[in-house]
Amino acid sequence: MAVFQKIPKYATSGLPNQTDKAQLCEASDTAAGIVQRYVFYSALCSFVATPRLILKPFQTFYFMLTPQLLNQISPFEIRARQIVEGFLTGLHKSPYYGFSVEFAEHRPYNRGDEIRHIDWKVFGKSERYFIKQYEEETNLRCHVVLDVSSSMLFRYHGEWTKLGYGAHLAASLFYMMHKQRDACGLITFDQELGEMLPAKASASHLRFLFSKLEAFTKLAPESGLQRNTASAEVLHEVAERLHRRSLVIVISDLFENIGENEQLLNALKHLRHRKHEVVLFHMLEKRSERELDFPDGRYLFQDLETGDEVDLTPSEIRTAYKNEIEAYTHAFKMACSEAHIDYEEVDTGASFDLALLAYLNKRKRLG
Repeated sequence: MAVFQKIPKYATSGLPNQTDKAQLCEASDTAAGIVQRYVFYSALCSFVATPRLILKPFQTFYFMLTPQLLNQISPFEIRARQIVEGFLTGLHKSPYYGFSVEFAEHRPYNRGDEIRHIDWKVFGKSERYFIKQYEEETNLRCHVVLDVSSSMLFRYHGEWTKLGYGAHLAASLFYMMHKQRDACGLITFDQELGEMLPAKASASHLRFLFSKLEAFTKLAPESGLQRNTASAEVLHEVAERLHRRSLVIVISDLFENIGENEQLLNALKHLRHRKHEVVLFHMLEKRSERELDFPDGRYLFQDLETGDEVDLTPSEIRTAYKNEIEAYTHAFKMACSEAHIDYEEVDTGASFDLALLAYLNKRKRLG
């Protein structure tokens, strides 16, 4: 919720004439209310306030994808871990058999089959004709599903808002996919499904996606927008509307109303049931949202999505809060693992380069 640190009367004489803009953070009114969205406003006096963090301006996402980052991610490929359907030759396994580079199995020769695919070694042993069958390789359709609700506009320790961080992450993944000749699409949502841009592999489409993502980095809590989240309903709709097996990457802080986490998990399972590979990036700022790390004092927390407020002292609930969020994230991670959903927690207060490379290395290790 919205939080103003209360300044003792004896300190008010030291306040500057013009107050700084409020800094943002997120916390919970009680340990049990861990899944609620909150924003914190720092104290206005100079000896308490944290220096303001400014979002770096850039003209296009190519400026955000620095030469250093591009060099670091260039050795990596994002390969589908399961069978996908595509329309070009590429890196990923297709459900359709062809005559490509990787042997799959033998099948009996049928009249009309090409003689050049007969396995003569098998014929020499069995005196029966068998055809070598191969798994065809295809390109990948990747859909990034980006949460653009108001809780994603939170920032306290990080360089960008959670939405800005997620947009940078999506842009980096789009760049890598495009380099592999894979097709990329973007789906946005808050309390309802927003834009649903189809997956395409052209350079012009990549630039179009970048322009959409760039617009999200310019949004700030000061805009006064209050957009709630309805992740479960939206993901069920996405599952019904994506008709071909794809890689679906969900980027969200997963802040739902209390008691709705089971519905969210069921929606993710719905995507898996439709034969999609699902990757979930859980966006949390570690120091503020996981550890409730604020300077001593009393704060007024405000929900970024509803405007509801609660008055509390973070230090009084910190231990219980940390236990609750640890239990919540661990349980959700285990449930995702059981459903074969790739869960990755992302600290939006950490360096973006390090977070991205950590995930790419993990994916490469796991194959």
